[in-house]
Amino acid sequence: MNHHGAAAVEVFHSYLLSAAEEMRRTLIRTAFNPVVYEVLDFGISIYNEDLDLIAEAPGLTFFLGANDYAIRKGVEHAGAEHMEPGDIFLLNYPYWSSAHVNDVTLFAPIFAPQGERPFAYTCIRAHWMDLGAKDAGYVLDSTDMHQEGLIFPAVKILRRGVMNEDLVEMIRFNSRMPELVLGDLNAQIAATRTGERRLVQLVERFGRNAFRAFCSRIQDHEERMVRGALKDLPHGCWRAEDFLDDDGISDDPIRMVATVSIDDERFSVDFGESQQAVRGPVNIPYGLTQTMCKVVLKSLTTPHTPSNGGLARLLRVIAPPGNLFHAVYPAPTFTLWSAIAGFELIYKALAQGMPERLTASSGGDVPGFMAIGIHKETGKLYAVSNNDPVGWGAMRDHDGCNATNHLPEALVRNTPVEVLEMKTSMQVESVELRTDSGGAGKHRGGLGQRRDLRFTGDAELISVMKKSKTRPWALAGGSEPEPNAMVLFPDTSAERRVGTARTSVGLDDRASNRTAGGGGYGDPMMRDPQDVLEDVLDGYVSAKAARDVYGVVISDENIDWEQTEALRSAS
Repeated sequence: MNHHGAAAVEVFHSYLLSAAEEMRRTLIRTAFNPVVYEVLDFGISIYNEDLDLIAEAPGLTFFLGANDYAIRKGVEHAGAEHMEPGDIFLLNYPYWSSAHVNDVTLFAPIFAPQGERPFAYTCIRAHWMDLGAKDAGYVLDSTDMHQEGLIFPAVKILRRGVMNEDLVEMIRFNSRMPELVLGDLNAQIAATRTGERRLVQLVERFGRNAFRAFCSRIQDHEERMVRGALKDLPHGCWRAEDFLDDDGISDDPIRMVATVSIDDERFSVDFGESQQAVRGPVNIPYGLTQTMCKVVLKSLTTPHTPSNGGLARLLRVIAPPGNLFHAVYPAPTFTLWSAIAGFELIYKALAQGMPERLTASSGGDVPGFMAIGIHKETGKLYAVSNNDPVGWGAMRDHDGCNATNHLPEALVRNTPVEVLEMKTSMQVESVELRTDSGGAGKHRGGLGQRRDLRFTGDAELISVMKKSKTRPWALAGGSEPEPNAMVLFPDTSAERRVGTARTSVGLDDRASNRTAGGGGYGDPMMRDPQDVLEDVLDGYVSAKAARDVYGVVISDENIDWEQTEALRSAS
């Protein structure tokens, strides 16, 4: 084969992507934990010997390039000179791994036959259900890292292909759910080995020199594409601020500020004006902050091509150590939903310079919940989570999507009802779109969702939301919808709305997860009355809102044009 032409590079790149996809399939098929095999809460990456990203497989969108920081910190700590064929390393130290403690990263050096140094690395992160944190499930109120679980600073879980049984026993005795956790560990090991086999085949076919050269050409091509796209974007500097609900310890809102600038050579994001790290576990590791910015940059420049290290060459991220967006030891990081709000904050800044290219805010969060308890049939502890969808924001020329996973989780799935009901004491009574939940506008924000739950036994319900007190932002005079909420014990004297909370529930207790719609775009009075009628007929908008908000009077499933014109003229 000609190892120098463009066709050869394309063939090589396809092999790389196929290797990453095989790793993905292996992980999904062998994982024990529904959040891995159903929700797809994982990230899979392949790196060259210089630790530059050369291929990824789709998982959690927010994990695009997320392993980049982790692999560099892990190899720096372990030392490439101490690595041998068959080694696999375990890393979840949050300030290095770019995630909370339960997102556990395995990485492995890949050696060619008779090779003395790694020619590539594979890296897989996936969510483990329990590593001995002070609370089962999610930790909502930790005040330092050591309350959040067992920590691994890039240690060998396999040495020359042999499992470190002492480390395995440490995991087993420090987890409330060892079968699930060790099952997922073995699934990640199996996926790592799949990637190793494919990469060795690839270097045997092309040769090590061609492998290295092709990796460089793939990244150079991505850099050229990103650079060209940056030239076509509006240039300037824009600033936005927003507030996170709280840190889980106090009720004080947390101020976030992002300043974004674009020129021909650089996409820069500066979080320096944001609050310093707070006492509760919403602080963000710097690697995750970089990842937030990579996802935004990718979406603006090269959204239709696979990601690699060429993207990051044109990115600059500023977050001083000790800042909310650059957590340092021993700051807690477990409920880092703040990154979701921070991600949308970048778009809020950009929307000032390119409102015609961007949507208004989505529902602004990943309204997640988890049930924890003892299964009545197995007698074992369960902890099963689910993330519900939100409405997406409207744009200059169209409405927002209804009830769709938040942008950084756009590739993942929610947990099927059958899994929730089989593995927990929850029953899902209803799932429906929320009438009037989308922000009004010339173009309407997408609708949020309502999921009503009933419990068939004792359990703990954990709700994790960090955007339940401030509304999603709108554009060009659109309306801001109501924020997210978990309603506990609805229609009883104990009813209350919460964002993040841990609550004991019992037989026949109920809860209702109500997610926000997206922000509207433009003056609602400018919306085509025929579109308003369609919304009313579909149940998206109530007849009352059609009249009061849009100035459209609906009578007998038709528009009363005379009253509509009178209302709109008077507005």
